Amino acid sequence: MSAPPENQGYVEAHRRAKRDAIAALGILPFAYRFDRSHTTAEALAAWDDAMGEGGPEVAVAGRIVSLRSQGKTAFVHLEDATGRIQAYLRRDALEANWALVELLDLDDHIGVTGALFRTRTGEITVRATGIVMLSKSLRALPRGKTQMVDGREVVHGGLVDPEVRYRQRYADLAVRPDVRQVFRVRARALAWMRRFLDERGFLEVETPVLQPLYGGAAARPFVTHHNALDMPLYLRIADELYLKRLLVGGFERVYEIGHDFRNEGMDRTHNPEFTMLELYQAYTDYHGMLELCEALVSGVVLETTGATTLERDGQAYNFAPPFARIRFADAILERAGVDVRSADEASMRAALTRTGVPADDATALSGGALQDALFKAYVEESLIQPTFVMDHPKALSPLAKTHRSDPRLVERFELVVNGTEWANAFSELNDPDDQRARFEDQVRQRDSGNDETQPYDHDYIRALEYGMPPAGGLGLGVDRVVMMLAGVASIRDVILFPAMRPETG
Repeated sequence: MSAPPENQGYVEAHRRAKRDAIAALGILPFAYRFDRSHTTAEALAAWDDAMGEGGPEVAVAGRIVSLRSQGKTAFVHLEDATGRIQAYLRRDALEANWALVELLDLDDHIGVTGALFRTRTGEITVRATGIVMLSKSLRALPRGKTQMVDGREVVHGGLVDPEVRYRQRYADLAVRPDVRQVFRVRARALAWMRRFLDERGFLEVETPVLQPLYGGAAARPFVTHHNALDMPLYLRIADELYLKRLLVGGFERVYEIGHDFRNEGMDRTHNPEFTMLELYQAYTDYHGMLELCEALVSGVVLETTGATTLERDGQAYNFAPPFARIRFADAILERAGVDVRSADEASMRAALTRTGVPADDATALSGGALQDALFKAYVEESLIQPTFVMDHPKALSPLAKTHRSDPRLVERFELVVNGTEWANAFSELNDPDDQRARFEDQVRQRDSGNDETQPYDHDYIRALEYGMPPAGGLGLGVDRVVMMLAGVASIRDVILFPAMRPETG
């Protein structure tokens, strides 16, 4: 168990004294390297009971996670990225190095060489004939107390405060193998997404993170300043407008997996820095994107979990195609009694206040922001199973093509799971004059008080005037997908170093 806060200073001073004692023995407390022959998993796999007492020689390394000293002998468990293995240390076998053993602490990194054998309790163990100090731990990790209950390991205490876990992610990872597994799931999911798109002829590209004009989404940006050019720059809020410029340039299938930044609130599904997958495909539309999105999402669930039905907190989620489909306006009409395709803003605001939204807050909303607020208030949280929400109002979607059967709408869908948006897709608007008019409407909305609108992008209009083929585009929130795959409730659990307030004290 780690020391309580009032004893941390004493523990650290004691460990520093041991560090000095190790140095006095002529041993480096922080080594340069260690040539290991096996990971712990490889060493365990190298044992064969047919070997009897003559197991193979191994050189393993890792962090000490348990240490039991019995006078002239000691048992330690070493942990590396692949698992744990026990080492048996004897004074007569280690000779001069026994002085080092007496100075070891939990959390030190050491290397051990020796032959494998199986103990009387049945545990595969390294009979150490050599030991090397690799890194002296000067601060005890907050491990808590481990107890075996019904054959499984249960940890009491230790690093449990979420704020401390996120702030000291290095300690969180060191003491919790389940947290390390979350990020292995994330890496596996990203690798599969890339493979899925590469096999379909998509080209992975990189577009600017620092942009002279932000766009591609309705969000407030982070602003910085370029000293040499003496001009403001923005951290991108989306990749969309640069990726579609590549369609103009002759690429027909492109994608980017990267960080976007939005200067907005933080909650369990929002972090100001997050990972998006955006892709664009020429000569298709939002129906093509829907088919691709369904295959991508169901495929990554199957790849990383081995099934298309997941149980999370007592709720089963079915990711087997086809996903449910509803229409944006019809869903609001059914639940709020307001048709956003034709209702005036006063009627929409009245419907919004019926959900408990303060009248002043409702009055401050207009256009697409008001329609979006109605959907969130009446519909979104009730969508638990994977559901495609289709055909949004035009005011809400300035970058999507007008719907072929209703000019008040656009060809767009969102994928919603467990009340949270996962994906957004359009039949991409490629008429430069129509796009110019949409940008002008966005400017009018901004002038009326909506600060989450699309700025007017002259260069993007110029690109469209050169001619962009008909296309479909899709954005997928990687972090939210990984939350479901890993079975965690907060986006901060799937981001290694989430945004935090400055540490005090």
